[in-house]
Amino acid sequence: MSKKCEICGKGQVSGNNVSHSNRHTRRKWNANIQTVRVEENGNKVKKNVCTRCIRSGKVSRAI
Repeated sequence: MSKKCEICGKGQVSGNNVSHSNRHTRRKWNANIQTVRVEENGNKVKKNVCTRCIRSGKVSRAI
């Protein structure tokens, strides 16, 4: 599954884990991407969409 939203482009972000002793190791945060059946131009298509786009109504889900 893709780690990028096909609607808004939200994807993976990287940063550091910081321990109690202040050691830094690299880590990543993944966007909450779901595969959703979307109605697009009268057709039903599967898209990878973040939950923020689903919740805010930027995507019309196919029934």
